[in-house]
Amino acid sequence: MIVKLSSMRDKVVFFDLDDTLYHEVDFLKSAYRDIASFVEINYHLQGIYAEMIGYWEAGKNVFECLLASHPLHDLTIKDLLLSYRTHIPKIALNIETKHTLDWLHAKGIRLGLITDGRTLTQQNKIASLGLKNYFEEQDIYISEAFGSEKIEGKSFQDVQQRYGEGNKIFYVGDNPKKDFAWPNALGWITICVLDDGQNIHSQQFNVDESCLPQYKIHHIEDLCKLIDKNSFD
Repeated sequence: MIVKLSSMRDKVVFFDLDDTLYHEVDFLKSAYRDIASFVEINYHLQGIYAEMIGYWEAGKNVFECLLASHPLHDLTIKDLLLSYRTHIPKIALNIETKHTLDWLHAKGIRLGLITDGRTLTQQNKIASLGLKNYFEEQDIYISEAFGSEKIEGKSFQDVQQRYGEGNKIFYVGDNPKKDFAWPNALGWITICVLDDGQNIHSQQFNVDESCLPQYKIHHIEDLCKLIDKNSFD
């Protein structure tokens, strides 16, 4: 029996962004630091970042609590939300994620991104993380810019139309509620990066079987092993 080794170049790997390629809590903390710095400088206060983190850890509405605790007369919740969403985040890929993307890129595997979120917010994250070193512009799908969220399936269908012929497509995400149903239906290989305790939103696997990932990995570097495992026709 002859086993045919297929080229790595017939592999296509698309990723979710938040809590898959980096921890979303890092974005949250970056935004809080930025807002706290502005408040401290302009209102002559101290300890605002620690205060905001305290509200967040207690499950409270951070901006409501902040405005209720201090006379920030010309600031509104709308102002604070805008700052949160539009600030330039100080975030970075961890070493494991960078090694994984470097390995995949070096193998000639086409990489892409399908993420829900606001265009400017997600673009700022992408820029800060240096992801355009790995993803072509045409392979970055942001729901607001594309006009469709993941659960509607249009971004996945567009990828299928562009790359489905003769390629094996992988989708790597973290949220069974919206990440895997469509790629499963399209015949992709679906992989869930398990929560290491830092995810902002809880990871729920009590969903319909059609929404479950085919593989679960504890570390994103394990993706490289799965790619190798699926390198045979």
